[in-house]
Amino acid sequence: QVHVVESGGGSVQAGGWLKLSCVATGSTGSRNAMAWFRQAPGKGREGVVCLNSFGSKIYEDSVNGRFIVSKGNAENSLTLEMYQLKPDDSAIYYCALGRVCDKWGRVTEAGMDYWGKGTQVTVSA
Repeated sequence: QVHVVESGGGSVQAGGWLKLSCVATGSTGSRNAMAWFRQAPGKGREGVVCLNSFGSKIYEDSVNGRFIVSKGNAENSLTLEMYQLKPDDSAIYYCALGRVCDKWGRVTEAGMDYWGKGTQVTVSA
């Protein structure tokens, strides 16, 4: 069984920053692609950033230049530093683990097998 746990969400004013962390534990097998997704109220879940199995980082345009993804110190761990936050960044942020998190230069959830429960990020104007 695999458990994915996110931490670090919170509330911040526009222009501020937050750092999210994620760790996956258990029988992860050969899965080593990790990604962040988010879902705002009334909207579908969207990709944010992928750290694929080759170590490449794929950012969606909406966060490119503002967000930074890094491998954590522990195996199957991930951090997301979010800067210059905007109210549109408000959402529940989910971390996921799988074998593939990108396709044609975009973040995809199709290859993600395990998901965390999410952490809330709220950015006020």
